[in-house]
Amino acid sequence: MGIMATRAKLTRFLSNFVNNNSNKILNSTRSETCFSGFALHSTSATAADPDVVGARGVGLEILGLKDYEDYRRSLYGEITHKALLVDAVGTLVVPSQPMAQIYRKIGEKYGVEYSEDEILNRYRRAYEQPWGRSRLRYVNDGRPFWQFIVSSSTGCSDSQYFEELYNYYTTEKAWHLYDPDAENVFKAIRKAGVKLAVVSNFDTRLRPLLQALDCDHWFDAVAVSAEVAAEKPNPTIFLKACELLGVKPEDAVHVGDDRRNDIWGARDAGCDAWLWGSDVHSFKEVARRIGVNV
Repeated sequence: MGIMATRAKLTRFLSNFVNNNSNKILNSTRSETCFSGFALHSTSATAADPDVVGARGVGLEILGLKDYEDYRRSLYGEITHKALLVDAVGTLVVPSQPMAQIYRKIGEKYGVEYSEDEILNRYRRAYEQPWGRSRLRYVNDGRPFWQFIVSSSTGCSDSQYFEELYNYYTTEKAWHLYDPDAENVFKAIRKAGVKLAVVSNFDTRLRPLLQALDCDHWFDAVAVSAEVAAEKPNPTIFLKACELLGVKPEDAVHVGDDRRNDIWGARDAGCDAWLWGSDVHSFKEVARRIGVNV
């Protein structure tokens, strides 16, 4: 009943807003389309863009960020969400060196002769192929999948090479935090009573990696696909994260850098969702939009 009432309020709010601002919305749509050749994220392509369809998407795409924030506060108070879900790779952490460079550098002593460009191209082709051994790429430690990726990318099937490369990506040398202010921001968010979770398509190395980066204690829960047996955009992994935090999906917002996996998947689960690098550009901005001062 609570969700239905919320959606009814949103429908009335949207109807009034669109009626009062139809010319403004139309002009904004035309200018962005002409500028870029296609409608950019967080604006107007509601008919064609699946992540815009439905009450959760329309809030961001038509009303604009400020209007949507005001709407959330009118319903939930100054703190708009009870939980923040964060993607790992590309949002929380990023590789410290290009993947192909590391594959090439470590592989030289094992006879890898491909250039970095060749490795990158072969990696992309291998990664995009359907993984036929199971419905998930990352099962437990993900070794079979990554052995296939490494050998396909480099032409080298040496087990010692694979183990050295595999273990390297569990260390702090391989990764760094994307946002240097993340620790202070997350402390402020948790102090305000907002719960935190990592939601990631990753194998079981994610937990030791977060420990190596000394950021595992920032989070109340970790939902990793290899443990949940569901990969984004499957809504199951988002629902599991909410379950671990003890919140309803509509009370959570997810932040990630992949439109399909993070935005569409989170919204299918009933969560709010913001695209990293488009809707938000730093965790300080995320905190502000939730209503937390840092």
